[in-house]
Amino acid sequence: MIEEGTGRAWDPSKWGMSVDSVLARQAGVISRSQALAAGLTRDAVDHRVRLRRWSPLHPRVYLAAGHRRDDEVAVRGAVLWGGDEAVLTGEAAAWWQGMVERPPPRIRLTVPRRRNPRARPGVEVGRRDLAACDVVEHRGLLVTARPLTVLDTAVDLGATGSRFLDRALQRSERFPAVYAAYCRNLGAAGSASAGRLLVAAADRSASAAERLLVRMLRDSGARGWSCGFPAAGYLIDIAFPHAMVAVEVDGWAWHADAARAQADKRRQNALVRAGWMILRYTWHDLVERPAVVLAEIAHTVARVRGVG
Repeated sequence: MIEEGTGRAWDPSKWGMSVDSVLARQAGVISRSQALAAGLTRDAVDHRVRLRRWSPLHPRVYLAAGHRRDDEVAVRGAVLWGGDEAVLTGEAAAWWQGMVERPPPRIRLTVPRRRNPRARPGVEVGRRDLAACDVVEHRGLLVTARPLTVLDTAVDLGATGSRFLDRALQRSERFPAVYAAYCRNLGAAGSASAGRLLVAAADRSASAAERLLVRMLRDSGARGWSCGFPAAGYLIDIAFPHAMVAVEVDGWAWHADAARAQADKRRQNALVRAGWMILRYTWHDLVERPAVVLAEIAHTVARVRGVG
């Protein structure tokens, strides 16, 4: 357990707490060291385990009878097993802080580089020396601070990570804080993927997404398309002029504002009035479902040409 606001091991004896109080505070989970600090002897702990009043979750970490083995228990048990300096990381940290609805199948912990614990079933352990500002206490556990949690989780989620990062930037997190967390953790596992995500997230003009779509079209062997095609007083991102199909690529939603939304609406209306069919995609569409995007574009172009 962590002493509130200090980031140090929480000693039940310091607060005069009983074993029952510790169990109530931790959803029925307790470590051997906590039980001893709360006044039990080693024999008393072993006695409870022999009688199955306490069931082992991990070495020296137990769940008391009468408590349900749920997601909270799994997370608390993993962090207690990891020790005083273990920090909940990635998707599990995002779930603990209310950023995602469900925890991941595997709980990830970060420990200092000088330590080298072996992973446990359902628990992954990474070694990294975290800056003090990247660690906070939340609901009694050490977790990565929100900016680093957002970044690590976006990497963990793979193809859907950009959408998660975009939503976090819209709702609660500031880009400079997330970028600063990235800089402090350069060289850590996943930092290259994190860097690519941040480059895309920082692009207000959607040019990164446009470049990605151009690369996809070239790799697929598509023909008859043009970049920056002039029509109705605007430049279409990707145009198939003979079919009059316009493919518009949007940037990340966290950049959106009322003025830009109005400008996009005027642009689209003008193109539709000029006879263009509009297909619209985001960076997330291109990353999460590239094959579907390419198939939809090809089908639309072929269908319009067939009608013509």
